[in-house]
This record gives sequence, C-alpha cells and structure tokens, in this order.
Amino acid sequence: MTMPYRRPFVLLLGSSAAALLAAPAFAQTETGAAAAAEVESEEIIVTATKRSSTIQDVPFSINAQTQEAIQRSGATTIEDLARNVAGLSIQNLGPGQSQVSVRGVSAGQVVRDQPGVKEQVGVYLDESVISLSLFTPDLDLFDLNRVETLRGPQGTLFGSGSVGGTIRYITNQPDPDAIEGLIEGNLNLVDGDDIGGHLKGAINLPLSEKAAVRAVGYHTEYGGFIDARREGGGRDEDVNSGSRTGGRLALSLMPTEDVTITPRIVYQEIEADGFNRQEVFNLYANPFTTTRPAVSFGEREQYLLLDERFKDETMIADLTASVGLGGVELTSVTSYIDRDIVASRDASALTGSVSVDLGFPAAAVLLPSNLVDTTALETITQELRLASDGDGPFQWLIGGFYSDINRDYTQRLPTPGYDAFTDATLGAGTSAAVANGFPANSPYNADLPYDIKQKAIFGEVSYDLTDAFTLTAGGRYYDFEEERRFVSGGLFANGDNRRDSTKSDGFTPRLLASYEVSDNFTVNAQASKGFRLGGVNDPLNLPLCTPQDAAIFGGYQSYDDETLWNYEAGVKASGRGFSFNAAAFYTDIKNLQVTLDAGSCSSRVVFNVPEAHTMGVEFELAAQAAEGLDLALSGSLLESEFDSTVVDGTGAVLGGIRDGNRLPSVPKFQISASATYSYPIDLLGGGDAVFTASFQHIGSRFTQPSDQENNPRSFVSGLAFGGATGAQATIVDLKLPDYQLVNLSAGVELEDGLDLIAYVSNLFDENPLLSFDRERGGRARLGFQVGQPRTFGVTVRKAF
Repeated sequence: MTMPYRRPFVLLLGSSAAALLAAPAFAQTETGAAAAAEVESEEIIVTATKRSSTIQDVPFSINAQTQEAIQRSGATTIEDLARNVAGLSIQNLGPGQSQVSVRGVSAGQVVRDQPGVKEQVGVYLDESVISLSLFTPDLDLFDLNRVETLRGPQGTLFGSGSVGGTIRYITNQPDPDAIEGLIEGNLNLVDGDDIGGHLKGAINLPLSEKAAVRAVGYHTEYGGFIDARREGGGRDEDVNSGSRTGGRLALSLMPTEDVTITPRIVYQEIEADGFNRQEVFNLYANPFTTTRPAVSFGEREQYLLLDERFKDETMIADLTASVGLGGVELTSVTSYIDRDIVASRDASALTGSVSVDLGFPAAAVLLPSNLVDTTALETITQELRLASDGDGPFQWLIGGFYSDINRDYTQRLPTPGYDAFTDATLGAGTSAAVANGFPANSPYNADLPYDIKQKAIFGEVSYDLTDAFTLTAGGRYYDFEEERRFVSGGLFANGDNRRDSTKSDGFTPRLLASYEVSDNFTVNAQASKGFRLGGVNDPLNLPLCTPQDAAIFGGYQSYDDETLWNYEAGVKASGRGFSFNAAAFYTDIKNLQVTLDAGSCSSRVVFNVPEAHTMGVEFELAAQAAEGLDLALSGSLLESEFDSTVVDGTGAVLGGIRDGNRLPSVPKFQISASATYSYPIDLLGGGDAVFTASFQHIGSRFTQPSDQENNPRSFVSGLAFGGATGAQATIVDLKLPDYQLVNLSAGVELEDGLDLIAYVSNLFDENPLLSFDRERGGRARLGFQVGQPRTFGVTVRKAF
C-alpha cells in the first residue's frame, strides 16, 4: 500500500543515507523521544533486486530518493537529482537530450545523428524499460514514490544498457484503502526577465475494496535564458523557453489476495523553442569579419538565421500482473512505447561552410538552412519471471525477456534556393543527379530504419549460510540481432543504399556476499559483469570530408560489444539519528565504445578501445545534528582512464585515445552538502517552519576524449567569408571547468497538508559549461551547452 499524501512527512534517518542525500531537508513533525523512535523505525523499501527489501539489506551500492526528498530538494529533472547522488553524472546536450553515466563509465558525447549507439545506463519506469541513447525520456518527477539509482553493472536482472548502472523511476501505485491527492503550483523568474511555472495534480480513488485508480497530470512552462543575435543586428531574448505536459493513469485490480493486475498509460510532450547553446564562434558572427559586423559573444548568447525547436511526444502503455502461487510469485510485465521526436536546428552555418568550400557565391552561403532530425520509435517488451516468496534461507528468481525495437531515423536539410546555386556553380543538372529520389533543395537527406531484437534468460539465487552471512549468485544469457538500412542523397551525401546487420550473444554473471556485523552494520562485496551491445556506424559524408579525415575515420564500419567487470566492497551503517553508506570499486572495461567527431566530415564514428578502467570511492552520510537540524553529505572521487593508445595510419594518437587520458564527460570529484533547520509553529493550526541551504560541487570534465589533447586549442575555419580570411584562430579551453551551485529555500509545512515555499536556485548566478558543441569539427560553429541561471520561485502544495 502506498503512503498517503497526508502530512506529516517523516524523517528517514534510520534507513539509508543514500535516500536522504537527495533532499536538502529532512523535516520532523513531532518532537521528543516519540519522534526519535519513529525516525529510527522507518525504513525505505526498494525493489532493486526485483523483490522488496529495505535499502540497507540490498547487498550492493544503491541510492533511493523518496517523494519527500524530491519535493524538498525542488528537483524537477533527473539532472537536478544527479548532482546530489554520488557517482551519478548527467551530460546535458540540449532540451530533452542528455547522457547518463554511473561511476565514470562513459564513452563520450553522443549526438542526435547517432541512432545506432546504445545506452550505458538502463532507465526504467517501474518495471518497464524506457531507456534510449541520448533521448531517454526526461519524465516529470511529480507523484513518484522514489527514484532508485543502482550503481555498477546490473546486466543480470536489468539487461543491456545497464553496463554502468540502472535508474528506476518508481511511481505511487493505486491504493484501494485511501482517498488522497495532491495539487502543486509554482511560479518562477529565470535570469531576471522570463517567467516560468507549473501546475500539477494527482488523485487516488478507490473503486471498491479490490480496485483503485490513480491519475496524475502536469503542465510546466520553462523560462528561457539564451538570447539570439539575428542577421541585420537584431536580437531576440530568451529563445530557449519551452514546456512539458503529461500525465499518467493507472488502474489496479486485485480480484483475490494473490492476484494484482495493473494496466497503465503514460503520456508526455516536451517542446522547446531553442537550445541552451552559448556560442564562441559562428561563420556568420565572429570577431574577424570586415564586410559584415564583427561580433564577440557574451554569456548566454548565440547567432541564428532560423528559429530552432525540439519536440518529444512519448506514449507508454504497460501491463504488470503478479500471481501468488503458494510460496512462488509469477510476474508478467508487458510494455509498448510509441515516441516521435523532432530536433529542428539552424544548420545555416554548417551548410554555408560547405558552400564556401565549393566556391559558391556569398548569397548562397547566407541561405537559411534547417537540419531536421526525426525519430519514430516503437518498442514492445515482455518479461516473465518466477520468484520465491517465502522467508527461508534460500531465495531464487528466474525469468525471460524479449524486446522488439523499430527505430526509424531521418534527416533532411531543407535549404530553399540551394539547387539553383548548385547547378549554376557545379553544372546544370548536378542537384538532380545526386538527389537519389529525395526532395529538391535539400543538400543532405538520410533514412535509417533499425530493427533490433533481443532475447534473454536470467536468474539469481541467494542463500543465508548463517544468520549473518548471505551469498548471492546470478547470471543472464542474451541474444541480440540488429538490422539496418541506410539510404542517403543530396549534394553532401554519398548516395548510399545499403543494408547492414550485426548480432551477438553472451553471458553475464554476478556474485555478491553480505555479512551483517551487527543489526546496524553490514559489509558487502560484489563481482559482476556488464555489457553494452555493439552496432554499425553510419557511412561518412565523404563529399564534406577532407582527404585526411576520410582516410583516418573511413575504416570504422562496425563496433563490438562493450563488456566490463566490476569489483566492489562497501559498508552500510545506521544508528540513532544517522546513516552512512560507502563503497570502493574497480571496473575493468574491454572494448569501450568511444564516440569521436570525424572532423570535417560532419559525422561521428564509434570504435572500440581495447582497455580502460574506472576506480573510486563514494559515500553518503546523513545525520540529525540536533533537534530540528538535519545534515547530509555525499561525494565521489573517481579515476576513469584509458589503458590503451589508439593510433591512425600515420602513427598519430587518434581522438585523444591515449593511455592515461581521462574518459570523457565525468568529473573526478563531486560533492553535495545540505542543511535543514525546522521548528514547530502555531500558524494556521500548527506545523513547521523549514529553512534549507544546499551546496553542490561538480568537478571539471571533457566532452570528448580528444578535448584533452592540444588544449587550449586553436580552431581555424579555413573559410574565407565576410572579409575574414579563415586563417584567424579562435582559442578555446575545452576543459569544462568545475562549478558550484548554492540553493536556498524557506517555507512552512502545515499540519493540514499545505506547504508554502520560497526559494532561489543557483544563488550566485553561476554559468556552468555542461558540454562543448562543435559544428563540422569547429569550422562552422563553436559553443557550449550551459546550465540554468539564477532562478527565484514560489511553490504552493496542498495534500488531502
């Protein structure tokens, strides 16, 4: 049965620090010995092993952030949560686009035109897998029971895509024993000049003693903070505003005590009017032009000829059923996902840079050009498992999994008027000759339909050798097939029409040991194997490549499965008013799938690096320092490096893949701290006044492995345009600097379920550089994805 929304929220200090770190507040609603006893007795129940257990009893490293923690932290996205979770890193690549890594297992930036790349962290909504490389749905966190982060490879129970770990959104389930609900409103001011806010609601209604329905709805408006310079000297403010709208509807049927059937439908739509890109250089706007206005960009500025947009429409339908069979539970999970994603970008500088190379006139270089990437995804998955359902020393689980993914990816580059310049410059009929059946005035077009099928069987057993010592062993056998067709056309394309396929199978084992030194102190150890499926690279855009880049990157057609072994040892301790979890780990990676930018080709390739490793420590501590004062601290220290050097045909190090160089996108050091003070008040029937301060430090990172070679780097476009010779250098430090965020909030939480909170996020208006963006190897455009500036807001929440 789910916890009703009724106040009070309870401090969970007696369970796991992992659950507490996410929240900069842990309010108590009672005082004295009775409240302390309640604190000590509360435990968070998780399902990280596909059976219910307390977080302290899970024999590996796990973080669980409860609904109360999420509300108190003010987090609205998984990126917000990640800054508070030791070892979890999110690389922001634009609206609706992010890359997740756990414990430093990262292969570099994946961008929108790499549909064949597989994810390194599996993401689940309850029992349904929803992860998709780059475009894993950024689900709203409203009305969640908790978010679980399972560190280390989870391939045994959660399969491909969980090579680094697994994230699980666990929703509140329909409850036939309670009428309850929550409504929440927010208003915020972003960067001092754009308004955002949201309205969200949830309700649980019993239909009978054996049936209930739960409905959730939400709408969020996001304030923008990026300003766009325009042709002719104009300027548009806050071009990256957006919205998120969605909801969930779940029905729970319990015809008998041993049978539960829960059908559900989830819908969400994300729209953005632009991208959070802060530019350094643009072909059209840079300090070197003389026949055009010279431009030097400031913070949170970019240059556009065309408006940009992003849209992600996601529908998830799933059915979870469990049947108790007398000491054994049978569970079936069926899910269907239908997604349509559109990323529409201003590619004028990209197209214009090629036009300069081809000798087109200035009027052709200045044609507005719109790169439109679309993804149509249909996924069907089925999992069936049997598990023991008793209290004996021997526990077991066995299951099977099947998935069928159809992913249709397309690219179009509509550039009105381009064919006329093509034919005038390169010869009459050229544009028609290279079209390969695609529309006119689109110099690049591609269709890439994928069909990916996966089958697996898995199992796990555990045995209590003594009252204190438990051994667990498990494994998963997988069989995977991928088929792809690639058709391209247009002046910038090869005119491809080809079919590719790849397949693989393998076995991933896991062994865990847990020793309970005392009731409040446990030692764990684990050895586990993870895997990430291989694939096929897209052909290079040879008409755009320099001969050197074509020679360097042209030989990487396919890439193999990535595998790793993870070895870890950890402790979990809790006591009166505190909890502490820590782990040390070493990960040995084989055939790491690294993504590299293929220079002038405006392409990306994936290839295998023979050896790499990560190692580190992570900890999470929460304590009640005094009555009403709660403190939390979490952090991780990582070493993630290549153990191989890869060279090209000339003997030069390829793409920064050098023994000892760092793996990309993850910080060496990350720490989060928070303090909350609450005290009783008599206002409006009584409650608590709550004050919270939090601090988050994210260490330096690199977007791609090559960024740590020859850095700071001089980018030279080689493009004579607008009076610029193309020989001038733009010097960029590609090491993303560390950054610090300070957040404050103050409010009241009343006994009648009403909360009033005022807050400021990013108090000192830090401008974090989250990833580096380069168009055509930096010849057309250079910029950074940046984080949200200082935001003031007010949230009102009412539970009933």
